[in-house]
Amino acid sequence: MAKPIVVAATYFWASTDQINDMSGKYQVNIGGLSDRAVEALEANGIDVKNKGDDQGNFITVKSANPIKMQDSDGLPLVAKVGNGSTGRAVIGFYDWTYKSKSGRSPSLNRMIVDNLIEYGDSAAIDDLEVL
Repeated sequence: MAKPIVVAATYFWASTDQINDMSGKYQVNIGGLSDRAVEALEANGIDVKNKGDDQGNFITVKSANPIKMQDSDGLPLVAKVGNGSTGRAVIGFYDWTYKSKSGRSPSLNRMIVDNLIEYGDSAAIDDLEVL
């Protein structure tokens, strides 16, 4: 089994305590991935995406269970993680087979949030450029 990879992460579209309507699972996009992180993930069979937006290089991790988070001190974190929150993610992998298809997907072994931007936080809005 492949060793987990620790990546510097910028979190987007985090559904850690509520099921995402589109996927039917808990999920989070882990973006802002460095070239080294992309190289390591792809070497382990993980497809890294880039839509050319703020997420940069990113992966989406999904879970059937709520995603547990921790702060930089290792303490449990209960919050609504807003886009642009940063931290570190420990990415593992699992192989799957469904009908005649098979592949490898990322799993989120640990989600560490060092800089929390709470979802709906007015301070995050204050940092945006006014047009």
